[in-house]
Amino acid sequence: MIPYGRQDINQEDIDAVVNVLQSDFLTQGPVVPKFEKTVAHYCGSQYAVTVNSATSALHIACIALGVGKADIVWTTPITFVASANCALYCGATVDFVDIDSCTYNLSVERLSEKLSIAEKRGKLPKVLIPVHLCGQPCDMEAIHSLSQQYGFKIIEDASHAIGGRYKNEPIGNCRYSDITVFSFHPVKIITTGEGGMALTNDEKLAKHMRLLRSHGITSTSDDMHQRPLEELWNYQQIALGYNYRMTEIQAALGLSQMQRLDEFVTKRHDIATRYDQMLSSLPVVTPWQHPDSYSSCHLYVICLKLGEIDKTHREVYEVLRDAGILVNLHYIPVYRQPYYEKMGFVAGYCIEAERYYSEVISIPMHPGLTEAQQNQVVEALKKALL
Repeated sequence: MIPYGRQDINQEDIDAVVNVLQSDFLTQGPVVPKFEKTVAHYCGSQYAVTVNSATSALHIACIALGVGKADIVWTTPITFVASANCALYCGATVDFVDIDSCTYNLSVERLSEKLSIAEKRGKLPKVLIPVHLCGQPCDMEAIHSLSQQYGFKIIEDASHAIGGRYKNEPIGNCRYSDITVFSFHPVKIITTGEGGMALTNDEKLAKHMRLLRSHGITSTSDDMHQRPLEELWNYQQIALGYNYRMTEIQAALGLSQMQRLDEFVTKRHDIATRYDQMLSSLPVVTPWQHPDSYSSCHLYVICLKLGEIDKTHREVYEVLRDAGILVNLHYIPVYRQPYYEKMGFVAGYCIEAERYYSEVISIPMHPGLTEAQQNQVVEALKKALL
């Protein structure tokens, strides 16, 4: 079996975790802030806040930006459901912007059109969550320009994209956003087992998100409310927060993995380049990369030319799975999920997203993929298509 994604763990990673297990702190110790500083420095952001998942990071990012029941949040339909669910957690309404047919990211053209209509209706979004699908960044400069015109905040969902670059600058520097979110799930570029991080250049947002990740509790005297001097108060809950903390064990693994981040991304690019060459004669469209972007190559998504083959999308998927190639689908449009259909969304809401969904398959892509395994993937794909 060849999985579509897989973590890469070496002895240094194991040793780093063992060192924490043998230390005094398994949680709330010195490794978490060190991991935060390392990622922030790499990305060129001022602040980083670790949490137990990217979903948690998206949630506290929405809260920190003031998302509530009267608000609207927009995102792309081609993403994992967490990119939309985070707004629902806050009681907000969610809507979707169709994708670009080349990058599969949120379309700036469709966004501009939708914003113009929404302004006339008095239904502008409070927050937009563009998603860097497969590791390729969205056109953040154009999106940021629209945010200045229409007054919405931006959360970059960069769950796929640590190690990538936009206009030759690291994704995560928050130049064109208020907050950027990373995921450290095992199939992502680096892993902490489970885990996530929110980065920002705004001190108040960082402080708010740190408070939210730990029950809304502070031990900082300047933030605590005055109480009688004879009473001992060494902590106070000053907001309604969550238990979203990352452990020292997870942070140690992430800190170790950061030492190989660039190596991982380079290897992924090598694999992608080899796929590009090996698949050039097959009835598929290989991933297109915008010249302003340097993708982290989290996923390698092929688009089937269904008019040139005698199998359906589903049949190709099943033939590959039966051959031990554990391909996947990233993603079914969020609004097509039964939970969202109950809100009134229907098939055909985003035309490009629906076309994408009907034609694409994610084939194996991870730094441990050998040339022999890659050859096996391509041979199985040939048999499925020809």
